[in-house]
Amino acid sequence: MRSMSGKANDQPQGATPPSDGTPSKNAAKAARREAMRAQMLRDQAKSRRTARLKLAGVVAIVVVIVAAVGTGIGLSISGSGGGGGGGSASTSLDPQAEKAITNVSPSVIDAVGAGGSDISKPVALTGATPLTSDGKPRVLYVGAEYCPYCAAQRWAVVNALSRFGTFTGLGQTTSSSTDTDPDTATLSFHGSTYKSDYLSFTGVEQTDRDRQPLDTLSPEDQKILDTYDTKQYVGSDGGIPFIDYGGKFASSGAAYDPATLQGLSHQDIAKDLSDPSSTVTKSIVGAANAITSTLCQLTDQKPANVCSAAGVKAAA
Repeated sequence: MRSMSGKANDQPQGATPPSDGTPSKNAAKAARREAMRAQMLRDQAKSRRTARLKLAGVVAIVVVIVAAVGTGIGLSISGSGGGGGGGSASTSLDPQAEKAITNVSPSVIDAVGAGGSDISKPVALTGATPLTSDGKPRVLYVGAEYCPYCAAQRWAVVNALSRFGTFTGLGQTTSSSTDTDPDTATLSFHGSTYKSDYLSFTGVEQTDRDRQPLDTLSPEDQKILDTYDTKQYVGSDGGIPFIDYGGKFASSGAAYDPATLQGLSHQDIAKDLSDPSSTVTKSIVGAANAITSTLCQLTDQKPANVCSAAGVKAAA
């Protein structure tokens, strides 16, 4: 699902390992990253199976309704979960949380730098067509509100993109109650807009937290998803969230473990973002710094004050 890359220490062949046991620490980190990758693949495979079963149930209900209408039988059908077919819609983002995630202090950004040791970065796309809109590089996000990995990644994406422009109408929701890392507090791009002099952004939330349909991909964006959200380009097939950065870079999955946010409210996360020593801040802002470094490669290192920040350079 995600590519969680680490850097091994360079040593001359035959050199004695350092006395602090660094090689074994690196091996342990690599093993943990692979375990997280495997778990993410299992979780998302389970989610896809659940979605298929729910779709089959909906089709069966439609067939029954059609048959009932045809025979004149009256039916009364009640929705389940978050209010029938409409699901549980996201609400307006808490102002405190919005201010915190879109205006992280430059001092916090620099203090966090690359963040935690398990932060993964977007990977370069080879041979892809540049993705642009209105003469600017375009970022395409494809996710779903039920997905806990999307829940974690949105915080970082919003923070990074807010350094280049302004969001309006961001939503607030939680991931599914029945998925891994249940009820993870998060944002939603459904119904939001983004304005920037440097970038364009398309945020697609395919379903709500109850897996009811929300946004539909355009045929062009569906082709991008089908082509690049694959093992050949991002290390796995069909994972979300999938993000295409201007046709130059891409990522699939979360840059950090969603369990980092488990049990926290939107307000809890907002409060943490002022503390660079917080694990939550290291994860969210560390991932945002890596994304910002990627975006700066699309914008020709503009705006300068964003792209030259010490924390962004540390995360490159």
